[in-house]
Amino acid sequence: MTEKRYILGMDIGTTSVKVCVYDPLAKEIVANQNKDTAANIPSDQGIEGNKQDVPKIVSAVHYCVSRLPRDVLRHVTKIGVCGQMHGVVLWRDGAWEKVEKDGMVIRFEGTRENMSALYTWQDSRCKTEFLDSLPKPDSHLKCYSGYGCATLLWMLKHKPEKLKNFKYSATVQDFVVTMLCDLESPIMSDQNAASWGYFNTTDNTWNIDILKSIDFPVELLPKIVKSGDIAGKLNSSWNGIPAGTPVGVALGDLQCSIIATLENTQDAVLNISTSAQLAFVVNSISDFGCNTIEHLPYFNNTYLVVAASLNGGNVLATFVKMLQQWMLEFGFPIPQSKVWEKLIALGLDAKTSSAMSITPHLLGERHVPTAKASVENIDLSNIQLGSVFKSLCDSLIQNLHTMMPKDILRSADIKRIVGNGSGLSRNAVLQRAVEHYYSLPLEFTCGGDAAKGAAIAVI
Repeated sequence: MTEKRYILGMDIGTTSVKVCVYDPLAKEIVANQNKDTAANIPSDQGIEGNKQDVPKIVSAVHYCVSRLPRDVLRHVTKIGVCGQMHGVVLWRDGAWEKVEKDGMVIRFEGTRENMSALYTWQDSRCKTEFLDSLPKPDSHLKCYSGYGCATLLWMLKHKPEKLKNFKYSATVQDFVVTMLCDLESPIMSDQNAASWGYFNTTDNTWNIDILKSIDFPVELLPKIVKSGDIAGKLNSSWNGIPAGTPVGVALGDLQCSIIATLENTQDAVLNISTSAQLAFVVNSISDFGCNTIEHLPYFNNTYLVVAASLNGGNVLATFVKMLQQWMLEFGFPIPQSKVWEKLIALGLDAKTSSAMSITPHLLGERHVPTAKASVENIDLSNIQLGSVFKSLCDSLIQNLHTMMPKDILRSADIKRIVGNGSGLSRNAVLQRAVEHYYSLPLEFTCGGDAAKGAAIAVI
């Protein structure tokens, strides 16, 4: 009988951790777990800062893995990891410790005194004036607020003593890989490096000379390897996974959700979860004449053409919470699930067209960070809840279409859009808007799971 050989895939997301055990022969998930991290913590920058508690994220990782069947985990032969891009966590030696039982690690624990918070991709402390004062990167990619290098440069200017307290920096998923393998220093994939800014994807190197010219502590930057490479080996047996199991370098969650979803080169993938991204794969960097799309490193020296909006499911979730709060103030608490159910039903029944125009830039956009949300053309015919919700859903897709018009998809010979993310799969009003604005069929496949993609990427 052939010995089972599974891969553990892990996605360390903005709001939750998801893990799965993937069978590469059967091409199916044999076990999975997920847990909300509840890791957000207050920032001294107020609403402009966005920080998360790393030990809480690490705890969620171990919660998920520890609840997978032991008889499955002992057959894991590789581990793939991905996570939220752009963010940065700093640490020094002693940033984690092992908790063992019967000679096996049952969990790792982050030690807060030896690490910083995670400054996430949603951090907006780097204002336009500050970013404009920085040297231009030697890269086809720009550096925005929330990007690792931008956050570190802000600290260099405003909190230089804080940087001196730490020896290493990386994304949170890189930190987890460093911890699992007990690496001396972190190793980062080109996917995560490109999400930090000041990284040249052509020669696969940081812009060391440019960063040195402004006294950036370049010793904090991780070593770079190609996506799909192995970062190290599991340092100790972990909940039944054998010590010595190879661990892949951490990858971007977007790239991993794409690799788990794409079925052919004529597919574009639309992901709407916390934020929103529309992407397809090309062999080289092309000029589409549009400054709202980017070419991000993918796999096997290819690129993802991406329109990445900061406004997606988070905008709709804020609208739902607003309605809940209003009703609570009237003394009528309503479960979130009921609000969603009613909104979608009303949105589907709403008129096909409305004069109401919503600009959904609740979180701004990287190319227009000062943009705000607004509503125009309100009249007596469109103030019903269903009409407002439909207009909000339409506006999110219209915003993406402004960033990546359907002509770009047509020029790339894209034949369909594959949907991904709970924000889209559970919302038929959004789905209708996609087909309306892009004039392409929207389909859902069995892919879409970034944890599964992380497993596939290390096969």
